[in-house]
Amino acid sequence: TMVIKTDELPAAAPVDSAREHSSQAGGKGRPAASDPPSVMLLNGDCPESLKEEGVADLPKENGQDEGEPGDETTGQEVIVIQDTGFSVKILAPGIEPFSLQVSPQEMVQEIHQVLMDREDTCHRTCFSLHLDGNMLDHFSELRSVEGLQEGSVLRVVEEPYTVREARIHVRHVRDLLKSLDPSDAFNGVDCNSLSFLSVFTDGDLGDSGKRKKGLEMDPIDCTPPEYILPGSRERPLCPLQPQNRDWKPLQCLKVLTMSGWNPPPGNRKMHGDLMYLFVITAEDRQVSITASTRGFYLNQSTAYHFNPKPASPRFLSHSLVELLNQISPTFKKNFAVLQKKRVQRHPFERIATPFQVYSWTAPQAEHAMDCVRAEDAYTSRLGYEEHIPGQTRDWNEELQTTRELPRKNLPERLLRERAIFKVHSDFTAAATRGAMAVIDGNVMAINPSEETKMQMFIWNNIFFSLGFDVRDHYKDFGGDVAAYVAPSNDLNGVRTYNAVDVEGLYTLGTVVVDYRGYRVTAQSIIPGILERDQEQSVIYGSIDFGKTVVTHPRYLELLERTSRPLKILRHRVLNDRDEEVELCSSVECKGIIGNDGRHYILDLLRTFPPDLNFLPVPGEELPEECTRAGFPRTHRHKLCCLRQELVDAFVEHRYLLFMKLAALQLMQQKASKVETTSLENGSPSSSESKPADPLGPEAGNEEEGSSASGLAKVKELAETIASDDSTADPRSREVIHNACKAVGSISSTAFDIRFNPDIFSPGVRFPESCQDEVRDQKQLLKDAAAFLLSCQIPGLKIGIGELITRSAKHIFKTYLQGVELSGLSAAISHFLNCFLSSYPNPVAHLPADELLSKKRNKRRKNRPPGAADNTAWAVMTPQELWKNICQEAKNYFDFSLECDSVDQAVEAYGLQKITLLREISLKTGIQILLKEYSFDSRHKPAFTEEDVLNIFPVVKHVNPKASDAFHFFQSGQAKVQQGFLKEGCELISEALNLFNNVYGAMHVEICACLRLLARLHYIMGDYAEALSNQQKAVLMSERVMGIEHPNTIQEYMHLALYCFASSQLSTALSLLYRARYLMLLVFGEDHPEMALLDNNIGLVLHGVMEYDLSLRFLENALAVSTKYHGPKALKVALSHHLVARVYESKAEFRSALQHEKEGYTIYKTQLGEDHEKTKESSEYLKCLTQQAVALQRTMNEIYRNGSSANIPPLKFTAPSMASVLEQLNVINGILFIPLSQKDLENLKAEVARRHQLQEANKNRDKIEEPMATEPEPVRAPEDLGSQPQAAKDPSSPSLQG
Repeated sequence: TMVIKTDELPAAAPVDSAREHSSQAGGKGRPAASDPPSVMLLNGDCPESLKEEGVADLPKENGQDEGEPGDETTGQEVIVIQDTGFSVKILAPGIEPFSLQVSPQEMVQEIHQVLMDREDTCHRTCFSLHLDGNMLDHFSELRSVEGLQEGSVLRVVEEPYTVREARIHVRHVRDLLKSLDPSDAFNGVDCNSLSFLSVFTDGDLGDSGKRKKGLEMDPIDCTPPEYILPGSRERPLCPLQPQNRDWKPLQCLKVLTMSGWNPPPGNRKMHGDLMYLFVITAEDRQVSITASTRGFYLNQSTAYHFNPKPASPRFLSHSLVELLNQISPTFKKNFAVLQKKRVQRHPFERIATPFQVYSWTAPQAEHAMDCVRAEDAYTSRLGYEEHIPGQTRDWNEELQTTRELPRKNLPERLLRERAIFKVHSDFTAAATRGAMAVIDGNVMAINPSEETKMQMFIWNNIFFSLGFDVRDHYKDFGGDVAAYVAPSNDLNGVRTYNAVDVEGLYTLGTVVVDYRGYRVTAQSIIPGILERDQEQSVIYGSIDFGKTVVTHPRYLELLERTSRPLKILRHRVLNDRDEEVELCSSVECKGIIGNDGRHYILDLLRTFPPDLNFLPVPGEELPEECTRAGFPRTHRHKLCCLRQELVDAFVEHRYLLFMKLAALQLMQQKASKVETTSLENGSPSSSESKPADPLGPEAGNEEEGSSASGLAKVKELAETIASDDSTADPRSREVIHNACKAVGSISSTAFDIRFNPDIFSPGVRFPESCQDEVRDQKQLLKDAAAFLLSCQIPGLKIGIGELITRSAKHIFKTYLQGVELSGLSAAISHFLNCFLSSYPNPVAHLPADELLSKKRNKRRKNRPPGAADNTAWAVMTPQELWKNICQEAKNYFDFSLECDSVDQAVEAYGLQKITLLREISLKTGIQILLKEYSFDSRHKPAFTEEDVLNIFPVVKHVNPKASDAFHFFQSGQAKVQQGFLKEGCELISEALNLFNNVYGAMHVEICACLRLLARLHYIMGDYAEALSNQQKAVLMSERVMGIEHPNTIQEYMHLALYCFASSQLSTALSLLYRARYLMLLVFGEDHPEMALLDNNIGLVLHGVMEYDLSLRFLENALAVSTKYHGPKALKVALSHHLVARVYESKAEFRSALQHEKEGYTIYKTQLGEDHEKTKESSEYLKCLTQQAVALQRTMNEIYRNGSSANIPPLKFTAPSMASVLEQLNVINGILFIPLSQKDLENLKAEVARRHQLQEANKNRDKIEEPMATEPEPVRAPEDLGSQPQAAKDPSSPSLQG
């Protein structure tokens, strides 16, 4: 791969791939992504610093922060962050000089990376660059190199090798030889992952697409594979990972490995020998090679005889590749072909991802010799190298130092965020490796004499503990069950405090790994913590859940800054001596000052308020909404808490309530003009009991206009009062005061909701003086519990399949804990048989069957933690497992499943076994063989132990964010929604640059950015650019999220649309067929999104005149839409119309009329006679009727006059591509008016003029009617389900969806 895999390289800017592939540059002749033109960036205030300034007391997090970076330009420095690029000439030995585009803020080292990736220089690793005879420093930025300018010549000079450089060279050659081999991706190593897009596009996208533009008349094969047709029962697994032609690698060598003669003896060291390699060429010649300081040459050693003298041909080469070219003609030929193929692949197919993605299926692979893999396994992998001083990384120091980097302006923040992200992804990889080593028994415990459950481990400067309740720490919270959920709660806390990012407050690097049934927490180590006792270290918080509690002024000051963004209330509790102690977090959050003087907080497992629906408290009544639904229910642990998203939604909901109450009171004051009594006994009290209906009946009949202006007044008033301005009159103060009281705000002058995280916490007591506050806080928690049930959950559907697989996962976890390593594949395949196979009595194969040992030693020292009986798993039966699954679903989710076998479950709930297999594999980390499984056979079990290939860890970690990039992205989205496409496009392109700067080239957020850019380019008529961006989005989604992730399926659909628009019809179809196959595998036919997908397929098939096929898909879409949206929905009307058009093309007018009439009826009832859609439909009906009459007349003529009839030929026209494309845009929710270049210019001028007008009319509430050509607001593809509003015109409901 492109990145050298050595830890010594600092995080380089992610431009290595961008440069040599001008495809990055897009079709507009813009410079490549690595050298953006000089962009002026306004250095908007850093979002993190908002919280110190105490911005206006209306909380900003309540959706009010829509300001674009350009809005607050006053008095802020403007920084140019990108300088223009320039080109230099490179002179390398043995090839023609070539020029290279570079940019001033790159490091010299990045030119090294590019040369190591280029086809003609990729075999060099050990060289330096010289300018006018002076060597350039590896780590200096190009702008600091004296005399380096446009046209400078850089000379590549070969440097002498060291052992380290020789190893890097051999590793790089091995990486080049393996560059097309997917085994690293299947094995889940080195951040490789799979991508299959190129199999379906056949490389005819983007720039290369110009070669074979599929003309409309080219005959194309449109036949979909049988198994994706609507109604097909077959769900094959093999097409998930089609065989890529490039994978059958060209064999360059048979073996390249370290020689057994290593390391060189002293006398050979003094001749410059560094190490010896052993090679078998494709021609079966065995040779021994010396790597010396000067390069590589053949020596005379054999397998059993050491002779380091040079052998003939006496050829010394600085590059191993050149030496191998000399001795093996096959190597020379195949290596050249391989490198040509390698550089032709899209860079996104080969760049490493930031975090490892695992594949749940893999084909059978043969295990080949690989020296580098072998060396890795015995050094870095087993904590071998990690104990050599100077080799280990001080993770804690790295994680904390990157947080301390300056962040005053944009360039500083970019640098800081990139460093944070890089260290986090490295730490996650190391922690995952360590956790697996711990569970596999390859790490010595630091307390080896204790019972296995209680053991703790340190490896590579990371501390590992197991998710068991050690020393009855969680006795009152649910024991082992609580100990299992605590780490993930704690991780959520770490994630949240990291996001708030308060200077001076530090959290531990934390990764939670689930592997082989165990949960392992990996944490960075606070300096000095291991030398002293925890009791002495904790200076804030409690180590015994609230009995002894201490506090510390510096911690209070730091945590106070997190109080508003995290909505945590500063509060007092009583300790065991009945003293009041003030805290600004939950009691078990501990503060420890490390030996490095930093203030750390840990144990953040209760950062968020508890979910009272699952926490019965004696003597406390829940609101009626909860009790009606059967809550509170006893759960198996007491650590259930509300998710951060829910807390935000609840506060948002309360904020709207606050605004409406205040507006209502202001209007009543205005209406009466007489001093009214305060509204204490009016609407607020009723709203207390029913937060779902905030305003009571009287608010409903206020006309919209006045309430909108009323809200604006309240906002103004609230801001005045919050800023403690004495101008506000007492009556207005009272309005705000009442509204605050009604919504449970902790302040009486401003909206401010915070939670006390210790309420209802077992063992925590509050002082008498706080009783009122505690009572209010209890009420707030009850309201939040009710809000969850009445407002949030109704928007969700329960997935029975999800319920079953989660219950199965819980059982599988404990099942696996009793299995020793030698029995893993047998145990997993037995579990899968019991779970999914129709075979009634599968028998487990015990590992002893394979080999019989002479004497079975009775006491095994190294047992897996917590393992009791190593063969208990073998007696499980399908009946017992399904009984347990139903029990677990009832106990954990309180859902009654009506089934006692997999076949009943499939039958009763319309599930698919293949989907259940995918879900359980993803949730538990199982990897199975890619083949067709006969789940339904009653004669043999579906799985054998050979089918289980691997078990991977399931890893949870913190995802550091690129804050500035994200703000640009949001502002861009906002602009697009207002209809300013061009400005939106510029902001989003800028966001893409900043994302690349922080995350490197591969990341989920970059994927969203590319998708939106593609959509915007498509809407603005630039299909080539849309294709290029969407192709990157698909590749990235496959690589970062997974090849069959729901997001990837959507990306495939968008790409198909842009292909169709660019006349690449066969490609569009094969992409849609792939998307449908994935949908069937992941969800099955019965899914609302299937309607959209089938409409797309049907329309494209209609366009290529495959009418019968087209009808199969369109009629299926009609059925699905009717099922999910009801027969009267507008989506269904549109579906009827699409079907009618195909019948028209087939000249079956009766069916066409029937469908169009259905559609017309829906439009008429939903939208009225006068709506344009109703009129269009009515016109189309007339047109169909005329055609039907004409056809009948012709037929009559034929009957009357027989063959001599004089009939005009009937004109059955195939639909034009333009009309098909128009319908495709409609169903995909893309609204736009194709315009000529001149129209576009006028439009832009008009938009600008309008913008000024709007600014001028800000005070007038009325928005004028939009012109016909104003660009419609475009929706992000996520909300395909919702109905977009037509542009700025509230009166016209839109039909798209």
